[in-house]
Amino acid sequence: MKSARRAVMSVGVFLAVGMQAAVAQVEPEYDVRDITVGRPVHIVSDAGYANLCCARDPKAKLPAWSAWDECPAERDGLRAIHFEFDPETSREGTLIAGHPVLLTVFIDGKGIVSGLDIETDPNARLYARKKAFLLAAQVRSRYGGEGWTCTEGKTQADEQPVGGVFIRDTCRKSLPDRLLTVERNLFRRAGRDLRDFVDRTYVRITREMQ
Repeated sequence: MKSARRAVMSVGVFLAVGMQAAVAQVEPEYDVRDITVGRPVHIVSDAGYANLCCARDPKAKLPAWSAWDECPAERDGLRAIHFEFDPETSREGTLIAGHPVLLTVFIDGKGIVSGLDIETDPNARLYARKKAFLLAAQVRSRYGGEGWTCTEGKTQADEQPVGGVFIRDTCRKSLPDRLLTVERNLFRRAGRDLRDFVDRTYVRITREMQ
């Protein structure tokens, strides 16, 4: 009987599967669908994805993941590609754990996925945007609740709590082959409309170089 629980993502939603005899949790096999930081991009299926384009020039559309090297390399040598989930497989849009998100993958010169950015969509409808900070806790739970190092930021002079709550923190965790950074923010700028507030989760997954 397995002593750990394996987590996978399917159709943009984090799902926990299997039973466990101990509390320990293994590292998830995938980061987003079949995309995993540290693995070659050529093993990623074209099915289920849409609107691949170069991050620097959204008009530069890519027909498939195999065209990744058509995007220009940045100073760090990585090519940044925005992508979405195909409406045929994700009718509600590009969602992770029910949150509308913006997705960017970073590929090195050898075709290895070297980074992945997940950011809650700031242009999502109000009912979804006001819950964006909750994604951070869902991500931390997916990769295991232990081993995170978190720091809290202070309120700036022009910032106010939202509904009595102010959040600005960053949590980091090192896995055997990946580094995780999860940021979340919830506040309002002084003098702004009640609907104008910052509510955001930002996740960056990068390779842990050995």
